[in-house]
Amino acid sequence: MTERERTTRRTVAVKRVVGLLYPRGEPEWRRWTTDRLRDAFGPIERESASFDWIYTDYYRSISPDLARCFFSFEGLCHPYGLPDWKKWTVALEAESGVQGPAKDEGNRRVNVDPGYLDGARLVLASTKDNAQRVYLRDDIYAEVTMCRRRTGWEKFFYTFPDFASGVYDTFFDAVRADWRRDVRAAKGRGTGTLEVEIE
Repeated sequence: MTERERTTRRTVAVKRVVGLLYPRGEPEWRRWTTDRLRDAFGPIERESASFDWIYTDYYRSISPDLARCFFSFEGLCHPYGLPDWKKWTVALEAESGVQGPAKDEGNRRVNVDPGYLDGARLVLASTKDNAQRVYLRDDIYAEVTMCRRRTGWEKFFYTFPDFASGVYDTFFDAVRADWRRDVRAAKGRGTGTLEVEIE
């Protein structure tokens, strides 16, 4: 590819976040996942408390009694990597099945949802298409799950019920404050945006 054909995009950097569903009575799966997230994405900056999962039985195959928690990671990153993060977490879920009692990647023990947050929005990745999702690449889609306005986090008609409940808002507000701090520091160093070459 020639220099003329190569396109460089500039974008504001984001905070990577990950949501985890795991069996409430088996906290070792939270520890197992935390270790692998740290290896893949670097030091964890924030880790939420565990929240009760009371919203759907869709994940009953993992466990009838689930807990939810969230992680954010130190530093800023480029949102272009979202499809790769999702593919990695899909593989991690399959690995949890192999490591679990069934020894079968089809019987995952965790559900891992990567995304990112900036000053305006929370974006989550999905392998499933829907009207509110846009295709990225490699069979991965993105969804703006919530947006941040002056009055707080605004939900949409399609926002997942647990996010719409507002129970996670305090955690995401804290991560947003971390994002604001890091962007201010990056701009002070002249690096408030990141560049990536799109071929």
